[in-house]
Amino acid sequence: MRRLLPVTDQTSGRGPLGGTGSARVPTGASAPDDLSAQTQTQTQTQTQAAAPAPDREWSLDELADAYAYPADRDVWLRANMVSTLDGAAQHDGRSQPISSAADMRVFGTLRGLADVVVVGAETVRQEGYRPARAREAFAARRAADGQAPAPAVAVVSAGLDLDFSSPLFTEPLVPTLLVTGAGAPADRVAAARAAGAEIVIAGDGAAVDPARAVRALAERGLRRLLTEGGPRLLGQFVAARVLDELCLTVSPMLTAGDAQRIAGGPALTVPERFALRSLLEEDGFLFARYHQGRHSAE
Repeated sequence: MRRLLPVTDQTSGRGPLGGTGSARVPTGASAPDDLSAQTQTQTQTQTQAAAPAPDREWSLDELADAYAYPADRDVWLRANMVSTLDGAAQHDGRSQPISSAADMRVFGTLRGLADVVVVGAETVRQEGYRPARAREAFAARRAADGQAPAPAVAVVSAGLDLDFSSPLFTEPLVPTLLVTGAGAPADRVAAARAAGAEIVIAGDGAAVDPARAVRALAERGLRRLLTEGGPRLLGQFVAARVLDELCLTVSPMLTAGDAQRIAGGPALTVPERFALRSLLEEDGFLFARYHQGRHSAE
């Protein structure tokens, strides 16, 4: 894995594709005639300093440092999604076919840092979600931060149409949470509680209010939030403007077809701007971190 960003606006002397890096100059244009020798030397020095580290597999500790939650934020909601070059978030209804070993290491790292993994009910059904497990690689970090051995899984669902006999409810290290509205079906609420799930109310009707969901989880001490989608849930968080960070894996694949994008639902009236904070690369996969615009200058 190589770190490509942050760097200065001078790219590395040898670009990630093996070519010679340079500042962007419009086609047919030339560099300014008055560029002094001193400036050229400074540019070359900056360019060499910005060169990516040799490609190698990063340790989980290095990944954890790279993806650490901001220390100065009481609540932080990040999303982790994967997309192909043509914008597909899934293939045949699942994300695994467009993923990679490096992507799964990042996936595991993000879980290892989170207090809670927030996921939509449809994604739980499609992906066969299981409880998050405790991992020795993150045990010391979690203990030092006062976290449980593993993150809780919080399933967002209005109708609670879930299999309460599945391992997500029968084998969790930390009780599974169900985030729903006050109008959720009473019989499904009772069945969920009988299965050991804890109910979190975040809406006056059956539907869940995304902003209330974030607040309700934070009130339970779950302040480092990670959502893994699916696209409909991520779209709701985006529409509510409560998403702080997007961790996006760009998979070097094309799928065509009509697969969902990473975020669905109604379009925003005005697109929301995010700022690129870091970029890693391994085996052609790009791992980008974007912060919401209100955090970009901080």
